[in-house]
Amino acid sequence: MIESWRWFGPDDPVTLSDVRQAGATGIVTALHGVPADTPWRREDIATRQEMIRDAGLEWVVVESIPVHESIKTGAPGWEAMADVWAESLRAVAAEGITTVCYNFMPVLDWTRTALDHALADGAQCLRYDAVDAAIFDIFLLKRDGARADHRADIADEAETRYDGMDGAACQRLTETIIAGLPGAEESWTLDGFRNRIADYREIDAARLRANLLAFLDRVLPVAREAGVKLAIHPDDPPFALFGLPRVVSCAEDLAAILDHAPVAENGLTFCTGSLGVRADNDLPAMFDRFRDRIHFLHLRSTEREADGVSFHEAAHLAGDAGLVEIVRRALRLEADSGRHVPMRPDHGHMIGWDQSRGMRAGYPYIGRLRGLAELRGAAAALAATGRA
Repeated sequence: MIESWRWFGPDDPVTLSDVRQAGATGIVTALHGVPADTPWRREDIATRQEMIRDAGLEWVVVESIPVHESIKTGAPGWEAMADVWAESLRAVAAEGITTVCYNFMPVLDWTRTALDHALADGAQCLRYDAVDAAIFDIFLLKRDGARADHRADIADEAETRYDGMDGAACQRLTETIIAGLPGAEESWTLDGFRNRIADYREIDAARLRANLLAFLDRVLPVAREAGVKLAIHPDDPPFALFGLPRVVSCAEDLAAILDHAPVAENGLTFCTGSLGVRADNDLPAMFDRFRDRIHFLHLRSTEREADGVSFHEAAHLAGDAGLVEIVRRALRLEADSGRHVPMRPDHGHMIGWDQSRGMRAGYPYIGRLRGLAELRGAAAALAATGRA
């Protein structure tokens, strides 16, 4: 596996020198300031590429070229926005980057209700609390029909908890959910979010999937011509949120996307943390089923909580993902195919030094360094014992 690291550009508190000292060789990044309706310029990509190479590293994956909301809704003119996306794809390919991770989550990117959940050992992690999500949906967003979309016991507990919350707690929860998490493509005000989700009132999962497949039909010929492999990222979390459908959440979803265009350029980012939230996702079986179309690995683990909906980010070799087995299968994939798949330690606990250094939630230095070291050690042990 190509050990890689997500880097948010020159303003990232984790420097390229830090990344190299961690032992990673690949960088996963994007031109984060470019809006979704504007094509990336080749000269800007080249400047970023030169910066990375000067640090002794290589830009191996783009994460992400944002997909415009009009493409997801199928609004009039979506084709022009897809062509902008394809233009960015050509520019990336011209600078030698051949893997592009993207997602098709409506409005919100990855979603959590707490960025600094305290663990017993003093570390902090990301958490999705189903009750807090229901509080936001029912009492703060005040979405029509919201209560019916939450399990009755969770909605009842949400009402009790909300009654004890002050304005500051409500504001903090709102900002955590909609103000834009690291790597997210959008940030919203509460009114802006209400207006945006209204665009999806008539869009169910079937229509959203049809819009995704139409987008692929338009951009895959460009990807094939340019020699770029697309790697769609699963939904995070992998279920509908706030009335918004999601269609990249389980094995059947992935099969519908990959079977629609059975070519190598139509591939997958296998994110164990996202897919592992669902108990009905058998990660080893899914890896084997889609192994030939896996172009990028996000290796992290989540731990499902007692209510069956809530979860938090676990240490990389703990939780429900079973990452040692996934690493074993990734090594076997590489041995069988001769391909070297980029992987990155996704997310990480905020531990020690990280907690006082202004690190981005989910993307600390020491926490991800620990994760990378654990994954590297697991790979080395598997190889040394002949179990890979």
